Amino acid sequence: MSELDPRKTPVIIGVGQINDRPQDPGDGLDPIGLMAAALRKADEDAGGDWLARCDSLSVVAQLAWPQLNPVDGKLAETLGIDPAHRMQTAMPNGDSPILLLHEAANRIARGEATICAIVGGEALRTAAKLAALKPRDDGEKPNALRDASHRKRSGYAPSYGLVVPTDVYPLYENAGRAAFGQSLAEGQAESGAIWSGMSEVAAGNDSAWIREAVSAEEVITPSASNRPIAFPYTKLQVANSSVNQGAGFIVTSLAEARERGQPDEKLVFIGHGAAAHEDGNFLARDRYDYSPSLSTSIERTMELNGVSADDLAHVELYSCFPCVPKMARRVLGWPLNRPATVFGGLTFGGGPIGNYMSHAVAEMVIRLRGTEDKGLLFANGGYATHNHTILLSGTPTGARFPQEFDYQQEADAKRGAVPELDEEYEGEAEVETYTVHYARDGSPRSGVVVARTPQGTRTLALVRGSDSASLSWLTDGSTEPVGTAGLILRDEEGMGLWQMPAQDGRDAS
Repeated sequence: MSELDPRKTPVIIGVGQINDRPQDPGDGLDPIGLMAAALRKADEDAGGDWLARCDSLSVVAQLAWPQLNPVDGKLAETLGIDPAHRMQTAMPNGDSPILLLHEAANRIARGEATICAIVGGEALRTAAKLAALKPRDDGEKPNALRDASHRKRSGYAPSYGLVVPTDVYPLYENAGRAAFGQSLAEGQAESGAIWSGMSEVAAGNDSAWIREAVSAEEVITPSASNRPIAFPYTKLQVANSSVNQGAGFIVTSLAEARERGQPDEKLVFIGHGAAAHEDGNFLARDRYDYSPSLSTSIERTMELNGVSADDLAHVELYSCFPCVPKMARRVLGWPLNRPATVFGGLTFGGGPIGNYMSHAVAEMVIRLRGTEDKGLLFANGGYATHNHTILLSGTPTGARFPQEFDYQQEADAKRGAVPELDEEYEGEAEVETYTVHYARDGSPRSGVVVARTPQGTRTLALVRGSDSASLSWLTDGSTEPVGTAGLILRDEEGMGLWQMPAQDGRDAS
């Protein structure tokens, strides 16, 4: 194999992170302030004077201050730079930082840029404080994430309570547990073990938001400080978006780094990567216990780099909710007793919406510098929609750039038939997956069943909060609801209502 051209070999030379925690959350930095601070730290980490010559600025979109468009002049102005190439992702998806890293590597290899800066920042902690000062007619406590996302409860899925990620990812959790052959207790124990391990990583990381290790039992057990969110997830099992965090990194060519005297032990090399996606409509998935795009992204990255799980010193398996690293570690073959994060996970490290993986990149770079180790970064975004995986290494990987990373066709070939949606179905049906949504006091608000009809179509059914028998059946773990037959009836408003299956000779009604 011919020697790699150092002008076409991208390396990461600087990383920076910031946690903004003023005594009064309302005094916090806005996203541009967070991004600028993170990139200044990355520049300092790289030895200085890199940002001044930056010719490419890529920004992860943010939710906290929707009126801001950081890439549209303000961020560059704050930093005192004038890059020719500027872009911002369309949405703050969790895979965005890895996508931008991969695109920057290709841009350098094509000679379109010499120094690329990638950054993101979220100020939802500050946004929540400011939102709390505004009166609300409905009496509800402000929710910065829901408010910032501008989603309305309209349409088929939202009418059944499936609105934001905390409503949807439990569908994968419950379907996955059943497919893995686990009881509820076993599934929760796996979640607790992964999350407890993440909390231990965060406890030792100065850049993490919550630096306190918790036990597996504490993670999965509902309590006053760990209320249930959506079955089977408690607060400690979901991403912590109430943070003010920024992170960024600087990429250049190996030739430029050496020309400017960058020591080899500071360089981290980029390997092959792969991306693939599911349909943006989470009701248009072939199944909820497996993701062909997730599988393709990880498997193809490992194959392209010629490595196995045993060759990896570190991994970051995206951790917005336990179902994602559970699926990822099964594809990867990653043991339960090895840490699934280098940053601390989205609960403990912090969950700044689309920019979490910039923090993971920063931590991975710190761990790989001056070593011969390799690390895998797996990112997920949307509603288990977007997947992007890439390898980093403390030594050259042999990967050539520019490289194609779109493996959508391969993922699509793995996908089974997607069932048609029947929004008006009434009659017998089988539970495909489900969840229960909880109020802030821990009481069940309602449940939702994703069901399959005898004709193979998919439909939704509501479980009212007053239906204590059905809610208990879905959540007590005495039987496995997934795969169980029941009945869907229509109420006076046309909503499908789930009727629990017959028990002890009694009918389902």
